[in-house]
Amino acid sequence: MNVVFISPHFPLYFHNFCSRLKEKGVNVLGVGDSDYNSIPADTKSSLTEYYKVGNLENFEEVHKACKFFESKYGDINWIESQNEYWLETEATLRSKFDVNTGTKIENMGPMKYKSKMKAIYESAKIPVARYDFITNYEKALDFTKTTGYPVVVKPDNGVGATSTYKLKSDDELAYFFATKNPNIKYIIEEYVCGHVETFDGITDSNKNILISSSHVMMNSIMDCVNECEDTAFYSQPVKGRDIEEIGTKVVKSFDTRSRFFHFEFFRLDEDKEGLGKKGDIVGLEVNMRAPGAYIPDMINYTYDVDVYSIWADMLIHDEIFVEIDRKYYVGYASRRNHNKYKHSINDIKNRYNKKLLIDVEVPEVLSGAMGNHVFIFRTKSYEDLIDMINTISKKVN
Repeated sequence: MNVVFISPHFPLYFHNFCSRLKEKGVNVLGVGDSDYNSIPADTKSSLTEYYKVGNLENFEEVHKACKFFESKYGDINWIESQNEYWLETEATLRSKFDVNTGTKIENMGPMKYKSKMKAIYESAKIPVARYDFITNYEKALDFTKTTGYPVVVKPDNGVGATSTYKLKSDDELAYFFATKNPNIKYIIEEYVCGHVETFDGITDSNKNILISSSHVMMNSIMDCVNECEDTAFYSQPVKGRDIEEIGTKVVKSFDTRSRFFHFEFFRLDEDKEGLGKKGDIVGLEVNMRAPGAYIPDMINYTYDVDVYSIWADMLIHDEIFVEIDRKYYVGYASRRNHNKYKHSINDIKNRYNKKLLIDVEVPEVLSGAMGNHVFIFRTKSYEDLIDMINTISKKVN
């Protein structure tokens, strides 16, 4: 089996996807834009071969790399990246090389455009926030008269919370129009008072869920990026809960064949006319790739499994060979360099000792959403988990 993996060197932990495939006898063929000598040893050892291009944004260069691999190794069976940024590249390559183990570019719309995601959610009878396309200030102003402020503006085709803003007044709306990127097509949507809960997992070729997990966001990723706030979230039980029922509906509604998936929902924190009652679930976004921010590792710690091997077995065998049994609550809490905290990093390490699983500085390019310093930890007790998050996040008054 030949698997092309785009950008195996970034983010740094992506070598895990590659190494599990290689360990199982797969040719893992990396395409990246970093010099081979500069990529980490873990990445080098996870690949059968690496092809350097001058710029991953240059599709012709990436296409040429795949042609080279095809001529040397034979037919390409899979083209993957697990990175939102490269989803359209990998989908276009699948169309070019007639690779049928994933979505091709002609069917990519519902996975990339937020407006089309909403349409699929609605077809599955899952409510979504009202929205419209932003074409001019007057039309956007009319929208706010219907929904009231605040409103959220975001790229229809965007990655994460990039270029996403909460606007609270006519003045802020006018400023947005005066300063927005003219090359980005935006949508405007009503603000939903709720917190984000995810549904993450891996499917087989028939959209059967092989493993799933869910994470509760304790603050808004949009605010974390735009206002440099701390980030904190934790895993929650899935089995038999509404997040599993609704998440499974979404899995069946999208092209989730043989995929890692990461779906985002709002759980309403108060009643919202037209959307539901407090505690109801509202559709937000869909991501056809592994969740970021160390969530794959958090799933591992929750179930005592290796999702990278599960993903590799799905690619190779279309099934998995481990029992999925939830064992722990797992939490994520990050800090910002500009904040002063009551407890030092050494205090946290000494206090929680064996419960701490990851304690790491985050590369600047990823710190906008993730924070500058990340702690990941696990415990059997929900109350203990929340206490740890609060302790790590507690600032000096």
